[in-house]
Amino acid sequence: MAKSAVMFGAGNVGRGFLGQLFSESGYEVVFVDVDEALVDALNARRAYTIQLVDNQSHQEITISPVRALRAGDAASVSQALAEASIAATAVGARILPEIAPFVAQGITWRGATGNQNPLNIIICENLKGAAAAFRTMVSAHIPERIWPYFQAHIGFVDTVIGRMVPPPTPEMRALDPSLIAVEPYKELPVDRRGFIGPIPAISGMEVCDNFGAYTARKLYIHNCGHAVLAYLGYLRGCQYGYQALEDPLVRPLLEKALAESSAGIVAAYGVQPGWLEKHAADLMRRFANRALGDTIIRLGRDPARKLSPDDRLVGAARLAEKAGLKPEAISWGIAAALNFNPPEDSLAIDFQKHLAQAGLDTILAEVCEIQPNEPLAGLIRERFQRLSAGDWP
Repeated sequence: MAKSAVMFGAGNVGRGFLGQLFSESGYEVVFVDVDEALVDALNARRAYTIQLVDNQSHQEITISPVRALRAGDAASVSQALAEASIAATAVGARILPEIAPFVAQGITWRGATGNQNPLNIIICENLKGAAAAFRTMVSAHIPERIWPYFQAHIGFVDTVIGRMVPPPTPEMRALDPSLIAVEPYKELPVDRRGFIGPIPAISGMEVCDNFGAYTARKLYIHNCGHAVLAYLGYLRGCQYGYQALEDPLVRPLLEKALAESSAGIVAAYGVQPGWLEKHAADLMRRFANRALGDTIIRLGRDPARKLSPDDRLVGAARLAEKAGLKPEAISWGIAAALNFNPPEDSLAIDFQKHLAQAGLDTILAEVCEIQPNEPLAGLIRERFQRLSAGDWP
């Protein structure tokens, strides 16, 4: 039987990244999705096209063989999972509870039919401890008789997704619902501890021991960088991330913010500074990718979530503080996030209303868990007032 990979979610990450890696590794990719037009398009061709784009090149690659199942087709999904060699999720953290029963049913079917091969499920979600969280969700639906099989044969693997994949434009969707454009970057760090049995050879996959450092690098370098770029860029009138990167006031602050975050990660995780410096330099090159057309609105949307205490901005500032640094540049990013009010982002508008009613100190305490008498609050307060008045450093 040919190797198969079941991919829950045929969206940006599933189709635009994992599908490519699985296909290049010799798997038939079986997508599971709710988008009927996309499912039909994938089944009609049994293939789809990825455009790899950057400022220097444009390459089209065909991903095949693939097929797709409707998410509501429980029997077909369960059978596919029962026969799969590997699986992954990229559905969004809020959807994980909805797919957990289907995954449990497939595992139950797998155990009942005597498939003794291990099944590792790579969890590609923006959720801290996603693998453990999803394992708990799935286990709640596992029958008692299957429990020993579940424990011995099913692995749940954490990863961090670094490839930038903007949503397809309406024009691309009209041309072909399965078409997607992505950056060429192709690294998939995974946590070695999550696997059961032999670790499969997957194109681009890097098996990591100190996985916490990779998680921190993604959140406090990559995501922090995008957030600083978006929020400061928005206040400078930029439409795209690459425009913000070219802004003479934004770029220096971004570079300083990444340096502050890097120092915090070095202190917390014991990694070499050069490893982070190399990654940050590569990110600056990738952020300049005009061909992706990554918008400020997409990068900055839902600022309240991105201002939570362990997330990309405040979490990075806290790491810098623990390393004995004053997060001067990161606090500019936080202050800019508090000024982010594009009408296209309803969550940002709701957040602005809450800020206006509650006041800055209350928001810092409730949303960011930064108390008014802390030095970090003082930095943010001063920068918030300056940015509100159009006064830049």
